Amino acid sequence: MELQFGTMLLQLIIFLLLFWFLKRVAFGPIMRVMKERQEYIENQIATAEQNRQEAERLAREHREALEAAKKEARDLLENARRNGEKQAAEIIAAAEAEAKRIQAEATAEINREKERALAELREQVGELSVLLAKKLIAKEIDQSKHKALFDEAVKEMGARVC
Repeated sequence: MELQFGTMLLQLIIFLLLFWFLKRVAFGPIMRVMKERQEYIENQIATAEQNRQEAERLAREHREALEAAKKEARDLLENARRNGEKQAAEIIAAAEAEAKRIQAEATAEINREKERALAELREQVGELSVLLAKKLIAKEIDQSKHKALFDEAVKEMGARVC
């Protein structure tokens, strides 16, 4: 088999012309479409990554907001409990103060009534003493009559006091 350089050279030239023609007509547009497709896919991947990061950020913000809301709810409940306890203590203190005031008023009223009763008793004892003295002076009596008169005066005094 003989190599024919002329045919080979012609085939090489035809191959190079065909390759140049295909590169211009077919490979160029195909490569452009492939490059556009590659850029589109890269953009989609970058957008997906940005969306994923945004979703993670939003999820983190939601978790933080939820924790803040839970903490605020716990704080509100604690404040309400403390306010309730404080109001209960204030109500109890006010009730105790009112009870002491009523007790003091009642004690003062009892003391006034006691003083009034003692004053009345002193007045009656004085009247009875004067009455007894009048009776003793009015008639001169012996020891037994004196004792009977004294007992009668004491009974009268007891009857007036009771």
